[in-house]
Amino acid sequence: MFREMRRFRQQLSREECEEILRTATSGVLAVYGDDGYPYAVPVSHVYENGKLAFHCARVGHKIDALRRNDKVSFCVVAQDRVMPKERTTAFISVIAFGRARIVEDEAGLRRIAERIGEKFSPDYPEACRQETDEVLAAGRMYCVEITVEHLTGKCGLEVLLERQAAAKQQPTASAADGSAV
Repeated sequence: MFREMRRFRQQLSREECEEILRTATSGVLAVYGDDGYPYAVPVSHVYENGKLAFHCARVGHKIDALRRNDKVSFCVVAQDRVMPKERTTAFISVIAFGRARIVEDEAGLRRIAERIGEKFSPDYPEACRQETDEVLAAGRMYCVEITVEHLTGKCGLEVLLERQAAAKQQPTASAADGSAV
Protein backbone atom coordinates (compact mmCIF):
# COMPACT_ATOMS: atom_id res chain seq x y z
CA MET A 1 0.00 0.00 0.00
CA PHE A 2 2.72 2.50 0.99
CA ARG A 3 6.04 2.61 -0.82
CA GLU A 4 9.20 1.48 0.88
CA MET A 5 11.91 4.09 1.13
CA ARG A 6 14.36 3.74 -1.72
CA ARG A 7 17.33 5.07 0.26
CA PHE A 8 16.68 2.85 3.25
CA ARG A 9 20.07 3.57 4.89
CA GLN A 10 18.88 7.13 5.46
CA GLN A 11 15.57 6.06 7.00
CA LEU A 12 14.87 7.22 10.55
CA SER A 13 13.57 4.85 13.18
CA ARG A 14 9.91 5.03 14.12
CA GLU A 15 10.94 6.28 17.56
CA GLU A 16 12.91 9.17 16.06
CA CYS A 17 10.02 10.01 13.71
CA GLU A 18 7.57 10.11 16.62
CA GLU A 19 9.92 12.26 18.71
CA ILE A 20 10.16 14.74 15.84
CA LEU A 21 6.35 14.86 15.53
CA ARG A 22 6.03 15.35 19.31
CA THR A 23 8.53 18.19 19.53
CA ALA A 24 7.98 20.04 16.24
CA THR A 25 5.72 23.06 16.49
CA SER A 26 4.38 22.97 12.95
CA GLY A 27 4.09 20.87 9.85
CA VAL A 28 2.43 20.97 6.45
CA LEU A 29 -0.90 19.21 5.98
CA ALA A 30 -1.60 18.04 2.44
CA VAL A 31 -5.17 17.24 1.33
CA TYR A 32 -7.09 16.62 -1.86
CA GLY A 33 -8.12 20.18 -2.66
CA ASP A 34 -10.50 21.92 -5.01
CA ASP A 35 -10.73 20.63 -8.58
CA GLY A 36 -8.27 17.82 -7.78
CA TYR A 37 -5.40 20.18 -7.00
CA PRO A 38 -3.32 19.24 -3.95
CA TYR A 39 -3.74 21.72 -1.10
CA ALA A 40 -0.90 21.97 1.42
CA VAL A 41 -1.16 24.26 4.40
CA PRO A 42 1.04 24.77 7.46
CA VAL A 43 -0.58 23.99 10.81
CA SER A 44 0.56 23.91 14.42
CA HIS A 45 -0.06 20.46 15.85
CA VAL A 46 0.23 18.03 18.71
CA TYR A 47 1.18 14.36 18.42
CA GLU A 48 0.35 11.62 20.87
CA ASN A 49 -0.30 7.88 20.69
CA GLY A 50 -0.16 7.64 16.90
CA LYS A 51 -2.45 10.62 16.33
CA LEU A 52 -1.80 14.13 15.07
CA ALA A 53 -4.26 16.87 15.98
CA PHE A 54 -4.79 20.56 15.34
CA HIS A 55 -7.57 23.12 15.58
CA CYS A 56 -9.04 25.15 12.75
CA ALA A 57 -11.99 27.24 11.70
CA ARG A 58 -15.33 25.59 11.03
CA VAL A 59 -15.33 26.76 7.41
CA GLY A 60 -12.67 26.96 4.75
CA HIS A 61 -10.59 25.07 2.23
CA LYS A 62 -9.17 22.57 4.78
CA ILE A 63 -12.54 21.50 6.16
CA ASP A 64 -14.12 21.31 2.70
CA ALA A 65 -11.27 19.13 1.45
CA LEU A 66 -11.41 16.83 4.49
CA ARG A 67 -15.14 16.36 4.08
CA ARG A 68 -14.52 15.21 0.49
CA ASN A 69 -11.58 12.91 1.21
CA ASP A 70 -10.16 11.92 4.59
CA LYS A 71 -6.79 10.71 3.26
CA VAL A 72 -3.98 13.13 4.14
CA SER A 73 -0.26 13.44 4.51
CA PHE A 74 1.57 15.58 7.02
CA CYS A 75 5.22 16.63 6.68
CA VAL A 76 7.60 18.08 9.26
CA VAL A 77 11.06 19.37 8.42
CA ALA A 78 13.05 19.05 11.62
CA GLN A 79 16.35 20.29 10.18
CA ASP A 80 17.39 21.95 6.94
CA ARG A 81 20.97 23.20 7.17
CA VAL A 82 22.21 24.66 3.91
CA MET A 83 25.67 23.45 2.91
CA PRO A 84 26.67 25.88 0.12
CA LYS A 85 30.08 24.37 -0.67
CA GLU A 86 28.53 20.91 -1.10
CA ARG A 87 25.50 22.38 -2.92
CA THR A 88 23.06 20.47 -0.73
CA THR A 89 21.27 20.56 2.59
CA ALA A 90 21.66 18.46 5.70
CA PHE A 91 17.99 17.71 6.30
CA ILE A 92 15.84 15.62 8.58
CA SER A 93 12.17 15.21 7.74
CA VAL A 94 9.17 13.07 8.60
CA ILE A 95 6.05 12.29 6.60
CA ALA A 96 2.93 10.78 8.12
CA PHE A 97 0.10 9.35 6.05
CA GLY A 98 -3.28 8.77 7.58
CA ARG A 99 -6.97 9.40 7.80
CA ALA A 100 -8.38 12.59 9.19
CA ARG A 101 -11.50 12.92 11.29
CA ILE A 102 -13.19 16.25 11.92
CA VAL A 103 -13.84 16.49 15.65
CA GLU A 104 -17.07 18.33 16.40
CA ASP A 105 -18.16 17.07 19.83
CA GLU A 106 -17.40 19.29 22.80
CA ALA A 107 -15.47 16.66 24.77
CA GLY A 108 -13.18 15.92 21.81
CA LEU A 109 -12.70 19.59 21.02
CA ARG A 110 -11.84 20.36 24.64
CA ARG A 111 -9.41 17.42 24.87
CA ILE A 112 -7.46 18.52 21.78
CA ALA A 113 -7.57 22.22 22.71
CA GLU A 114 -6.15 21.36 26.14
CA ARG A 115 -3.29 19.37 24.60
CA ILE A 116 -2.52 22.27 22.25
CA GLY A 117 -2.55 24.67 25.20
CA GLU A 118 -0.24 22.40 27.21
CA LYS A 119 2.23 22.26 24.33
CA PHE A 120 2.23 25.87 23.18
CA SER A 121 1.30 27.81 26.34
CA PRO A 122 2.32 25.63 29.29
CA ASP A 123 2.75 28.63 31.61
CA TYR A 124 -0.78 29.92 30.97
CA PRO A 125 -3.22 27.08 31.73
CA GLU A 126 -5.98 29.36 33.01
CA ALA A 127 -5.82 31.62 29.95
CA CYS A 128 -5.96 28.53 27.71
CA ARG A 129 -8.99 27.18 29.57
CA GLN A 130 -10.75 30.53 29.34
CA GLU A 131 -10.06 30.88 25.62
CA THR A 132 -11.20 27.29 24.98
CA ASP A 133 -14.44 27.97 26.88
CA GLU A 134 -15.07 31.13 24.85
CA VAL A 135 -14.33 29.53 21.48
CA LEU A 136 -16.48 26.48 22.27
CA ALA A 137 -19.35 28.66 23.51
CA ALA A 138 -19.20 30.68 20.30
CA GLY A 139 -19.02 27.55 18.13
CA ARG A 140 -16.03 28.87 16.20
CA MET A 141 -13.70 25.88 16.25
CA TYR A 142 -13.28 22.39 14.92
CA CYS A 143 -10.36 20.15 15.57
CA VAL A 144 -8.96 17.55 13.23
CA GLU A 145 -7.46 14.29 14.43
CA ILE A 146 -5.34 12.22 12.07
CA THR A 147 -4.81 8.55 12.75
CA VAL A 148 -1.35 7.79 11.39
CA GLU A 149 -1.36 4.71 9.15
CA HIS A 150 2.18 5.01 7.82
CA LEU A 151 5.12 6.97 9.16
CA THR A 152 8.48 7.47 7.55
CA GLY A 153 11.42 9.74 8.13
CA LYS A 154 14.62 10.43 6.31
CA CYS A 155 17.88 12.21 6.90
CA GLY A 156 20.10 13.56 4.18
CA LEU A 157 23.27 11.70 3.32
CA GLU A 158 25.30 14.45 4.99
CA VAL A 159 23.43 13.91 8.28
CA LEU A 160 23.91 10.16 8.01
CA LEU A 161 27.66 10.60 7.49
CA GLU A 162 27.85 13.05 10.43
CA ARG A 163 26.04 10.56 12.65
CA GLN A 164 28.33 7.73 11.59
CA ALA A 165 31.43 9.85 12.28
CA ALA A 166 30.07 10.83 15.71
CA ALA A 167 29.37 7.19 16.53
CA LYS A 168 32.99 6.30 15.70
CA GLN A 169 34.18 9.02 18.08
CA GLN A 170 32.10 7.61 20.95
CA PRO A 171 34.12 5.21 23.10
CA THR A 172 32.41 1.89 23.76
CA ALA A 173 31.18 1.30 27.30
CA SER A 174 33.98 -1.15 28.01
CA ALA A 175 36.64 1.18 26.63
CA ALA A 176 35.27 4.10 28.63
CA ASP A 177 35.57 2.19 31.91
CA GLY A 178 39.07 0.98 31.09
CA SER A 179 38.17 -2.70 30.73
CA ALA A 180 38.86 -2.87 27.00
CA VAL A 181 42.39 -3.18 25.71
